[in-house]
Amino acid sequence: MSYAHRDAYSRRLHAAHDAALSDSLLGDADLGDAVPGDARPRDGRKRGEPATAVPDRPATPTSTAGTAAAAAATAATGGAPGAHGSAASDGSRSGSGSAASDGTRGLISASWRRSIQAGVDPEDGPAPLALDLSRLGDLRESHPLRPVLPLLTETLARTADESQHVVVITDREGRVLWRDGNPGVMRRADTIGLTDGHGWSEERMGTNGIGTALAVRRPVNVYSAEHLLRLLHIWSCSAAPIVDPDSGELLGCVDVSGTALSLHPATAALVGAAARLAESELALRMYERDERLLRRYEALRGRPAVLLSATGRVIAGDPGGALGSRVQLPNGGERLLLRDGRVATMEPFCGGYLVRATTAATTTATTTAAPPPLRLGFLGEGVPTATVSDRRLPLSLRHAEILALLALHPRGLSAEQLSFHLYGDAGNPVTIRAEIHRLRAQLRGTIGAKPYRLTSSVEADFLELRHLLAANDPAALARTYNGPLLPRSESPEIRRERDELEVQVRACLLLHGSPDDLWTYAQTANGRDDLQILERLAESLPFTDHRAAAARARLYTC
Repeated sequence: MSYAHRDAYSRRLHAAHDAALSDSLLGDADLGDAVPGDARPRDGRKRGEPATAVPDRPATPTSTAGTAAAAAATAATGGAPGAHGSAASDGSRSGSGSAASDGTRGLISASWRRSIQAGVDPEDGPAPLALDLSRLGDLRESHPLRPVLPLLTETLARTADESQHVVVITDREGRVLWRDGNPGVMRRADTIGLTDGHGWSEERMGTNGIGTALAVRRPVNVYSAEHLLRLLHIWSCSAAPIVDPDSGELLGCVDVSGTALSLHPATAALVGAAARLAESELALRMYERDERLLRRYEALRGRPAVLLSATGRVIAGDPGGALGSRVQLPNGGERLLLRDGRVATMEPFCGGYLVRATTAATTTATTTAAPPPLRLGFLGEGVPTATVSDRRLPLSLRHAEILALLALHPRGLSAEQLSFHLYGDAGNPVTIRAEIHRLRAQLRGTIGAKPYRLTSSVEADFLELRHLLAANDPAALARTYNGPLLPRSESPEIRRERDELEVQVRACLLLHGSPDDLWTYAQTANGRDDLQILERLAESLPFTDHRAAAARARLYTC
């Protein structure tokens, strides 16, 4: 968005706030303590008094106020130049500024409506203290985002400091747990309550990056006067929620804020990428826990029960999918009701649970023979293959893509989700169902339905790379990595996984690999002409070594 467009857009937003403060919004609407000429914080403080811990106040229904706010927001954003940028992103473009203007109007006006209906006054003061600061240390240590805090801060803190921003990480309720960034900006953030222990949910602070991202569960940019509170009009922010890959529940939010009319598109994109990296790290830790649990389970004689994770995910022992992908854990006691209506007992097992049916007839999971293991070979430039019961089957690219996606999503995917991951918005679920039907005919007993999922144990070369990266084993990594994951695939999800694996493998080998490991990598499609790899080989190998000569020859022709 050009400066002229941004300036005009800002003026329209300020005009919308004037409309929101008119008689139609505050004169007749019931907003609790907020009345014209006496707008004060909702907790009863006089303006300027320090915030104290207060509980969430109940929402105040104000249909007239909500309608007026929505109309004001729509009027403000109606002329925003959709082709050149928008004031907020719905996450589909990670803050690139190219979101359609209709999507922008919907995001901001819907947030304003929710905020006004919750009783937020546009003239409210700083964010209130939302938790006891004496408990903050314990909350930080026990929070699920604590293990990925170094990753988030290393990704964002330095950039935030240099670009005059502050990085904020909150819990699922929008309460600030960690903060870092430019010291001067953090001092200004203190004046609005953007600091440890203060609450930034929409119910407390109206439209803002943190609260709105948590409300809509996707990355959000909120610029200047798009904030409902006048106090925040000198601020712009980009925030992205972080979702637990195990339970699908919100864990919290990462936000970058600064005192500017807008954020650079690269900053907004970096925030979304940092949230995705955190989720990937959490998923890797989840897979490692599952693997440890599965090894102990497999050591049991006869494997007499179904194995659950600590959150109720079905890990093993249910090849027919009788229990579904997840079991609802009971609030108390050792008995639970299965999906088919039967009662089962549940006992703790190495950080997870074992589930056994109490009826005389054992569950489908324990009587049905386990399907044969499925081995997938999808790395490198060769034909992708699947091996079942010692039968090695060549696969079409589309079938390989489907199996790769199901392996990457062990909980399963619907036809609509598979279609989107493969084709984007232009996908057709009917096509996916037809492909799945053909694939199930080839790989009998290995693909379940509702949702589509792999029911066999899976050994895949690209999944093995994740474990080797976590174990920091460069020699095994070099032997396993035959090349990119399905290099001809154009699926957005597979391209993302392919690029992440390539970057991580290359970085690990450059940091920790021996000359032998680097030479092995140099035989792959991307390694053949990698200047840094070739230079390292030419420097580290003896001058008379044929591999050093080959590396120098490739450098000469690059």
